[in-house]
Amino acid sequence: MKARLGLTIGIVGAVALVGCSSEPKAPERDTLVAQLQQEAEALRAQNENQDTSLGVSTTWTIESVDVVEPAEGTDAPTRGTIRFRIRAETKDMDDEVQVDEFDKQFDYTFNPTIQKWIFDYKP
Repeated sequence: MKARLGLTIGIVGAVALVGCSSEPKAPERDTLVAQLQQEAEALRAQNENQDTSLGVSTTWTIESVDVVEPAEGTDAPTRGTIRFRIRAETKDMDDEVQVDEFDKQFDYTFNPTIQKWIFDYKP
């Protein structure tokens, strides 16, 4: 009976140790790209035409959504980049439309613990 109890405790301990020691893995690349694409759509929706009361009309076009996976055997995180082309149109006093275009890039790191993309703030 004691041997059986000891064996059971040993197996449970081994399973618990293996379960706790393994770090969470990032999902497949397709899933990561889809999640980052959703983030890009949310950014676009949040920022497009937010200053219409000031007479500014903006269009955020998603240029690319890139995911770079770390090299095999490294502890480096999975990185992602969203690139936008932003077009802002402003009417001046003479109803002339001034157009400004520029590119904007947002960098992200995937956190496998919470299974989400985290914005990389760079001052």
